[in-house]
Order: sequence, then structure tokens, then C-alpha cells
Amino acid sequence: MTRSDLHNPKDFAAFVTGLPAVTLNPQWGSQVAKVGGKAFCLLGDGPDGGAGSIVFKVSEIAFDGLVELEGIGQAAYFAKRQWVSVAPGALEPDLLEGYIRQSYALVTAKLTRKLRAELGL
Repeated sequence: MTRSDLHNPKDFAAFVTGLPAVTLNPQWGSQVAKVGGKAFCLLGDGPDGGAGSIVFKVSEIAFDGLVELEGIGQAAYFAKRQWVSVAPGALEPDLLEGYIRQSYALVTAKLTRKLRAELGL
């Protein structure tokens, strides 16, 4: 079985839209995954149309460890110590999927109870 490459736009779209109540929107020159209208992950356009970085929300503890790794840093234009930018190849696919799922959970938990119920979450 072939592993998906989440830095590939088709694989990224397939993975994030497989999560409940997710929409994918073109915004900020990126594909932005949202739940309840709130962004939890995005895939940026890479140089010359190549693979771009993936940006997602993390806990402060995860942030501290992740930014120590090569190819991972604070995401520009996002809240400090809460969002990271991951270059292609900087994380193993399973870890990347897990962090994206965690980002989804962090953002979903902040939605109102009413909105979560409307979305079936």
C-alpha cells in the first residue's frame, strides 16, 4: 500500500476532508482546512508549484519540542507558540497525521456546544 504524502494537495485534501465536518477552502494562497469555520490546518503553495509547508495548531508542550526539529518552525502570521509550519519531509507521515488530528481536536474543543451539536461532533 502506498503512503499518502500530505504535502501533495490531493492527498492533503483527501485526508483532512475525511475528518468529520471539515471544509477545505482556498485562502491566503493555501488550501485551508476548517471545522465550524475555524482553521485547524493548511497546506501552503510551495516554490515553483512544488510541495508546500503544512501549518497546524499544537499544544505549547508540543510546540517546544517540534520547533527544535529541522524543517519545523513557528508559523508566520499565526499565534505565537500555538502554530507550527512543517516543511516536506520534516515529520514521518504517521506523526504528521497524528498532529493534524490533534490540531483538529484542539480547534473542535473550542467550538461552542451548540455548533458542535449542529456539526454532529
